[in-house]
Amino acid sequence: MDPLVISRIRLREIAEDDLPRIYEFNLDPDANRLAATLPRSAERFEAHWTSVLADSNVVARAIVVEDRLAGTISCFQSGGLPYVGYWVSREFWGLGVATRALELLLREVTVRPVYAQAATGNRASMRVLEKCGFVVRSVRISPADERYLECEEALLVLE
Repeated sequence: MDPLVISRIRLREIAEDDLPRIYEFNLDPDANRLAATLPRSAERFEAHWTSVLADSNVVARAIVVEDRLAGTISCFQSGGLPYVGYWVSREFWGLGVATRALELLLREVTVRPVYAQAATGNRASMRVLEKCGFVVRSVRISPADERYLECEEALLVLE
């Protein structure tokens, strides 16, 4: 990790004017391939983020490198359990941005255990989670739906 880049990473509240750029991140074909996701339509994207930003139980943050929006990271409930998820713009891949953002979020969100899911083929995301202390609890074939492609998916936990 580049120490200069790492020292310039911070999390902040997501602003309404961040959403057009976040929508662009959602459309990146390489990011979707790695995450085994399908991009959201403009309508589904808007509905998703309206719900996220209105939910007081969700901790959603913008990842900022210097003054540039680099992605999003959040902690949310799924099936009654706390999960983390993140999405980093391709221009920031390989710089330690996701790892540092997750470290920062885990300082803010102190509930444990906390969970994450990742396509096992997304080696970079699996590595981010492992560097932050998550361990694989199980692996399964996750079925396709309107958002996700069928893939082998790991459930990870940080105790």
